[in-house]
Amino acid sequence: MSEKKVTARDLVMSMPKYFKPEKAQGVSAVIQYHLTGEGGGDWIIRIEDGKCTVEEGVAENPTLTLRMDAQEYVDLIAGRLDGMTAFMTGKLQLEGDFTLATRLLSFFGLG
Repeated sequence: MSEKKVTARDLVMSMPKYFKPEKAQGVSAVIQYHLTGEGGGDWIIRIEDGKCTVEEGVAENPTLTLRMDAQEYVDLIAGRLDGMTAFMTGKLQLEGDFTLATRLLSFFGLG
């Protein structure tokens, strides 16, 4: 039996499960994920009052927008692609609060 391939949607939808509220104290943000290609989609991640929620859709005025190919996002989360390298090479495009972007991964404990 083969192992199910993890998709970008799986990773985004599981964010509340891995959220570490103590790492995001005082943060109130709306983050728009726009992932392209196979398995891509649009998701809104809200971090507020020590909670993280995820819904499909497009936010009106996000604090931060992240644009990336869905498979490259999977590679980024899996540690196969470095975030700074992805950003510098244009694979990861960010708009909005760059400080939030640099802290975002620390809000989630993977593993």
